[in-house]
Amino acid sequence: MSKKALIVIDIQNDYFENGAIELVNPIEASLKARKVIDSFREKNLPIVHIQHLSADPVNVPIFIPGTFGSEIHENVKPLESEKVIQKYYPNSFKETDLLDFLKANEVTELIVTGMMTHMCVDSTTRAAKDLGFECTVIGDACVSRDLEINGKTVKAEDAHNAFLSALTFFYAKVKNADEFLSA
Repeated sequence: MSKKALIVIDIQNDYFENGAIELVNPIEASLKARKVIDSFREKNLPIVHIQHLSADPVNVPIFIPGTFGSEIHENVKPLESEKVIQKYYPNSFKETDLLDFLKANEVTELIVTGMMTHMCVDSTTRAAKDLGFECTVIGDACVSRDLEINGKTVKAEDAHNAFLSALTFFYAKVKNADEFLSA
């Protein structure tokens, strides 16, 4: 029998209006994530909040430890009883105790929400699958931003959908929050 845990990746103030890297529709995504958080709280299932911190605030001026921008957004604030893991890399498993925590709690299935779809959500989901976890990404509880390549702009929605669609090939199921919660 599988045991689920919810991973809430980097829903931090720097991604919201007036933050260092404003994403497209972060409020809406954070509220969808909150619905999933509330469901996990009601069922007393493990919730892990991931907080990205800058290891080099001079060259990477986001998530500077101790600043308002680095704080987890009020829409998804962790409870005292919930695990918070600080990380310095896109992959939430790299140099953190996330894997140890999940193993200690006998978790076999991860439900993933967070920011940014094209970076930390993608890399964490891929790592989780490689470590043997079944994964579901809540697509509307994740967001991206406009990206650029070779002088061309890739709209946030297109980047978001491209990364989610790539994950469905092998790494994860992708569902929206309401679909997940009604199952």
